[in-house]
Amino acid sequence: MGSLRLHLWSITGTVVAFVASLWINQVVFTDTSFVRGINWIFLPSGVRLLSTLLVGSDGFVGLLVGGLLMDFFYWFPHDPVRAIAGAILGSLAPYLVYRLALERYDLKASLTNLTPKRLLVLAVAYSVANPLLHHIWFALQGNTQNIGESFVMMFVGDLTGALIMLYTMKGVLAFLPAQPGRARMTDGMFRVRLALDSAYNNQLR
Repeated sequence: MGSLRLHLWSITGTVVAFVASLWINQVVFTDTSFVRGINWIFLPSGVRLLSTLLVGSDGFVGLLVGGLLMDFFYWFPHDPVRAIAGAILGSLAPYLVYRLALERYDLKASLTNLTPKRLLVLAVAYSVANPLLHHIWFALQGNTQNIGESFVMMFVGDLTGALIMLYTMKGVLAFLPAQPGRARMTDGMFRVRLALDSAYNNQLR
């Protein structure tokens, strides 16, 4: 697969996954909302972290595009400044954690060398970084009402969402074969693994 096509697939897949997770979250966890955009369980946070861990900078771009679309057309259609800031901060936090994993854990494709403990560390790191960046921006905008409660709520929502998605995906990836098989399903699963490996390795060129 060509480099440009691979980038486009990685970005598009991230956008689709992010929007789908947001829709699922709104349907399943609609009663867990603290304020608009902050939930006790927030599955899109898991998609944010996963997409950057799996496809690096392409994940960042996909999250930024998906964040801008959702912020402008769903969350904050009448507040463009809040929409742009939210999309940037929501994409930057998982990317910073991805860089941390790259340096600290020598991150490998398909999360193969991320132990459950390392996944927990990355989930906590993201769950601190995301609300921290957002609430620094809130404070700079003069919006400090219930800021402590809001921070804790976002931290919990990001952590639960990230843990659910990370451990689910880690379990799924563990079943992807390292070699192609004769059966169509096995061969298809191998191709998924190969695509993830190629998408990840492409970030390091």
